[in-house]
Amino acid sequence: MLSIGDLSRRTGVKIPTIRYYEQMGLIEPPERSEGNQRRYSRRELERLSFIRHARDLGLNIEAIRELIELSAHPEQPCAHADRIAAEQLQAVREKIAKLQRLETELERIATHCHGDQIKDCYVIRALANHELCDGEH
Repeated sequence: MLSIGDLSRRTGVKIPTIRYYEQMGLIEPPERSEGNQRRYSRRELERLSFIRHARDLGLNIEAIRELIELSAHPEQPCAHADRIAAEQLQAVREKIAKLQRLETELERIATHCHGDQIKDCYVIRALANHELCDGEH
């Protein structure tokens, strides 16, 4: 059995976050010692590691909840889990595309400034006037 501190150290999840996941029902409420300390089993360690990895991949709490529910039925087809992963992949690709547009625009703005004083600064003018931007970002 693991204390909440041990669980935190082994998974890299902060103690308040572990408590939050308990409140959200993502991990089972732990057993309590005679001194009323939380005691976690290997199952909660594995579940918390699963949640941490899913969060690292950007999955939201609701998607994680669905995946946890799916994992309780190992005989079921995995199409629903595949769909969740595909949706997250699409969201990540959209974020990457947006970041690439931001990079392009920031690079353009930063390299167009040839003034010596703020009154001539293209960066300041471009930020003040969205029409100076090259495109939508």
